[in-house]
Amino acid sequence: MMFGPPLRTADIPHQTLSKKVGLAVFASDNLSSVAYATEEILIVLSLAGAAYFYLSIPISIIIATMLVILTISYRQTIYAYPGGGGAYIVARDNLGEAPAQTAGAALLTDYILTVAVSISSGVAQMASAFPALYPWRVEIALGMIAIMTIVNLRGVKESGRVFAIPTYFFIVMMFLTLGMGFIQLATGTLGTVTGVERVAGEEHALQALTILLLLRAFASGSTAVTGVEAISNGITAFKEPRSKNAAQTLLVMAAILGTTFVGITLLANHIHVVVGEDVTETVISQVARTIHGEGLLYLLTVLATTVILIMAANTSYADFPRLAALHAGDGFLPKQLTFRGRRLVFSWGILTLAAVAALLIILFNAETTRLIPLYAIGVFLSFTLSQSGMVVRWQKVGKMKPGEEIEVHGSVMRYDPQWRGKRIVNAIGALMTGIVMIVFAVSKFADGAWIVVLLVPALVFVFFRIHHHYKHVAAVLAQGSRWPNIRPRPVKTLVLVDDVHSGTINTINFAKSLGVPWTAVHVAIDPEKAERTRRKWRERIGDEAYLTVLPSPYRNLVDPVHEYIEQLLEELPKGYIHVIVGHLVMDNLLEQALHQNAAVSLNLALQDLQRVAVTTVPHQLGQRENGAAPAEHPAAATPAE
Repeated sequence: MMFGPPLRTADIPHQTLSKKVGLAVFASDNLSSVAYATEEILIVLSLAGAAYFYLSIPISIIIATMLVILTISYRQTIYAYPGGGGAYIVARDNLGEAPAQTAGAALLTDYILTVAVSISSGVAQMASAFPALYPWRVEIALGMIAIMTIVNLRGVKESGRVFAIPTYFFIVMMFLTLGMGFIQLATGTLGTVTGVERVAGEEHALQALTILLLLRAFASGSTAVTGVEAISNGITAFKEPRSKNAAQTLLVMAAILGTTFVGITLLANHIHVVVGEDVTETVISQVARTIHGEGLLYLLTVLATTVILIMAANTSYADFPRLAALHAGDGFLPKQLTFRGRRLVFSWGILTLAAVAALLIILFNAETTRLIPLYAIGVFLSFTLSQSGMVVRWQKVGKMKPGEEIEVHGSVMRYDPQWRGKRIVNAIGALMTGIVMIVFAVSKFADGAWIVVLLVPALVFVFFRIHHHYKHVAAVLAQGSRWPNIRPRPVKTLVLVDDVHSGTINTINFAKSLGVPWTAVHVAIDPEKAERTRRKWRERIGDEAYLTVLPSPYRNLVDPVHEYIEQLLEELPKGYIHVIVGHLVMDNLLEQALHQNAAVSLNLALQDLQRVAVTTVPHQLGQRENGAAPAEHPAAATPAE
């Protein structure tokens, strides 16, 4: 009921998205930045005083120009790499493995932070309209992550349909707000914001307006362009023709973002918004309240903004598992991340994303301003590497002959007579995003950006350690000269016995069915119980097999068995030891926890021994096999397995 019926592997092509649904899935992160990008610019400028808020207008125009360049650049990437993967694939094919892992680490970090930032910002919007919710922001944010996770585990297509309505609702409300705002501005009826509440706190002295402060404001506002790469990472989620549909969706997304971002910034200046770390009401809330009043349209605008901020996390839910699966497929992350769940989504990636994002929200108390410094460095690093990789690609294309084609990792590279112009576009994009990344790292370093500066190299190191492990395992398994000869070998079978009861008989019957000699082994943790087991063995089993009792003066089950098998391996240098362990199966996990479940610990303890195989024979209560002797007394049928 929660996740829906399982889907067949053959249903994968039917889970692709149309352009309308794709815009909702992949553009929600990008569009949601309208809710906080202007505010981040103004918060930095407020350090020098509200008199300098007007500078947010030229800053937003420069950022919009960067958006145009990035859109053109990523449109080229979409057509060059129709298989998706974005910065990771571009860097891998053109810059090498280390830059590729750096881009991947930056993107994975960015997607996690996108969930934390967008949901925290969504909760902030709710608290703006309903201040009583402010103390509960962490709990509300965690609840939203849980809901997002469940919806995405239902599948990409279903989550896209669910999130399409709120995304388009936000777009409509934003254009309605902007339209009414500019009409009021043109007719001279646009008022100024009033009634903004401040949280009591310490007064801070104003700073001088410096180039560094302006660069910080520019870098903070540049969070508006984050999410541009999302569509290029998830091209395979679109219906055919994938590249064309993805490219058109990217253009629509950029047009909506650029218009709303610059529009909100202009209106925010005209109504003289109030911002600062001690202001709980967001810029969007102030703009909507001034234009619409405190009626229904205001509440709908705040609701739409809150929902799109929460939906922004869906972009990460769509892209993080795909990117993690690409890394895992190349051997740089655990292989489990490549497995599709029952609804054809990468379930392990979704759960990993949710867990880490929830941890960040708890650690940073769901405060957007504290999370933003961590947020943008990773994405602009991936921007820079992606654009630099495309510059290298166009350089290679320029050396090809007309009509020539080369396939690299499934991507076809062919001669393009316009390669020079495209190379210039990507070079400008790399330069601009590289500058933003450096400014962000320097200006926000003390505010928390140092975490990402250290985290990305650390993740790259971990990726290469995982890759080294997989390569080592593959090399060992592939060494044909060291393969053992395929021939029969002697086997010594041991049946571990804790007590003599119906479960024991079930295990013995399995051993006898193998048609090989076997020996019973009992570990004397309790000397009195060991003596009772000997007596029962003589009475019920007799001379069927010899019962070996291993002393255990320290009441340890595993070590005596381990030592005994080591001795047998020395006596049987080219043979195998087959250990058979009985295991009682209960009806539920709670009942199962009431038993020792020693079969699990024995299996783990013996796995380091070569030429040792462990077989677990389950015994379901109430399904006693015919011929099994009943227990002598109820107390005798309480084994420790």
